[in-house]
Formats: sequence, C-alpha cells, structure tokens
Amino acid sequence: MKIVVLDGYTENPGDLNWDALQALGDVRIYDRTPEKEIIKRIDDAEIVFTNKTPLSQNIFTSCPTIKYIGVLATGYNVVDTTSAKEHNIIVTNIPTYGTDSVAQFAIGLLLELCHHIGSHSDSVHQGDWNKSPDWCYWNYPLIELAGKTIGIIGFGRIGHRTGQIAKAFNTHVIVNDQYENPAFVKEGFTYVEREELFKTSDVIILHCPLFPSTNQFINKESISQMKDGVMIINNSRGQLINENDLADALNSGKVAGAALDVVSTEPIQEDNPLLYAQNTILTPHISWAPKESRLRLMNIAVDNLKSWMDGNPINVVNKE
Repeated sequence: MKIVVLDGYTENPGDLNWDALQALGDVRIYDRTPEKEIIKRIDDAEIVFTNKTPLSQNIFTSCPTIKYIGVLATGYNVVDTTSAKEHNIIVTNIPTYGTDSVAQFAIGLLLELCHHIGSHSDSVHQGDWNKSPDWCYWNYPLIELAGKTIGIIGFGRIGHRTGQIAKAFNTHVIVNDQYENPAFVKEGFTYVEREELFKTSDVIILHCPLFPSTNQFINKESISQMKDGVMIINNSRGQLINENDLADALNSGKVAGAALDVVSTEPIQEDNPLLYAQNTILTPHISWAPKESRLRLMNIAVDNLKSWMDGNPINVVNKE
C-alpha cells in the first residue's frame, strides 16, 4: 500500500513521528508540495494525505490509483470532494482534534485585546517602565470582562467550549447557531437570532464554518448593527469577514478592536487592509497547533485510514 503525505511539515515539523502511519504501508512524506509537483508525487499512490495542498478533478483523472484521501484538518475545501466521489475515492477529515486548543486560543485573543499583555511586556523590556515617573502605566485602555455580553456565532464543539471558558469570567454568553442544543440551554447558554446578537454583544466570537451563507457575513451592513466599541474575535475562517469593511470600522472606532488568527488569503498578503488597521491583533493561523492537538490529529488520521482499510470508513465527508 503506497501512502503519500503531500505537506506534512505544519502537522509535524519534527516534534512528532510518523511511526503509526509508516506501519500501515510504504510511506513517502514531503514537507511541502508545489502544485506542479502534485501529480508526479502521487501518480502511483493509493492513499494520499493533504493539509492545504489542493486536489482537483484533473489530479484524480491523472492518478487513477488513488482510492483514499485523508485531509489532515477539519476543513476539507482543498479537495474537490464531488469529483473524488465520481472517481470512487473516499475522502475523510479530522473533525474533533482541536476543540480545546482552538477555544483556548479564542479566549487568549480576547484577553490580549483586553490587556495588550504582549505590547506592555515589550514596553517594559524597551525600558519604558524603568524611565516612568510613576509606579505603573498602561499604553492601552484596559477592559474588564465581568458583566459583559459575549456573543458566539457557531455553537458546535468549539463554540461551546469557548462559551464555557467565557462564563468563568462572569460574562453573559449568548449564542447563534443553525441548531439549538437543549443540553446547552440547560447549561445557561441563551440562543438568539443573529441580529439580536449583533445588537447586544460587547464581544463577538466567530466559530462558524464557511458556507455561501456565511461568506463575508461580517461586513459593513452587519457591523452597522453592532454596538459602538464592539470587539471581534475570529479564529475560524478568514473568509467570514469582509476585511476592507472591518478595517474601515476599526479605523473609525466603530469596532474597538479585532483579534484574528485567520485571514482570507494565507499566508497574509502585503495589501491586506487589516495589516494597517488600528487596534488589530493578527496571528498566523496557529490556534490548532499545540503539540497535544497535532498529536490527536495524527492519531485520528491513522485511525481513519485503519477503519477504511478494515472496510468500515469513518469521518467520511463525501458520502452523498
């Protein structure tokens, strides 16, 4: 069984191992694969793993030996799943590995907006405290979360975990999701329509998937419905936000701050307006990346493959 990992570096830059996968077949692992090299590297493979390397109909036509594609992520839009099904190729993803790490990071982004801890630490190291005429100082407004309303859009596993952490700060958490979970209601989470969430939230956290209905749904119109001074957190999908509209709102002060781990095009482009917007924190898509989370991802990827090899595939994303 020939197995190819097209872009394994971000999953395993050297602090993990591929032993469990290598026990299942003849494995070739590439750190990265340029688009022009994809077909050459998988032309005789039966199993292909990809994280962000795109796999399209042309590739499936050119590589008829492929039977299984494992996406090393939750999002699987890098694979043309419809075409894969037409070629009788099973596609799986990793749906649950990053719940705790992504929720933790969302709250970390929020706390950074509230306190600018990194910036204040840099200021101290640069000598500003040593030169200060006072025993303390702050370079940004400091914000207490207690009593604030936090609105979470997308209340699946990650949104729910984020909400649980947010409640520990004595906040009121309201949520918006396509489905209302009675168990979450019993925990004290209040489901509201999206318009009400926009209107009443002091903080809005995005944990929703990217669909046509959510593409750039944070835009000039929706921002106009929000409170003046709202803060926006996004470590879900960059395309949920119209970046020009958010930059304008940040620069005008309508949005007091934004903390984002994702942008519409990654790596970020030099002309992205958020690079130059006021009160904006940007991190390089690392919510998912703690070692513990990546180890879970790898273990689930191996389990997915084993289940398929045993004739009982799990986490299949192109069943229908």
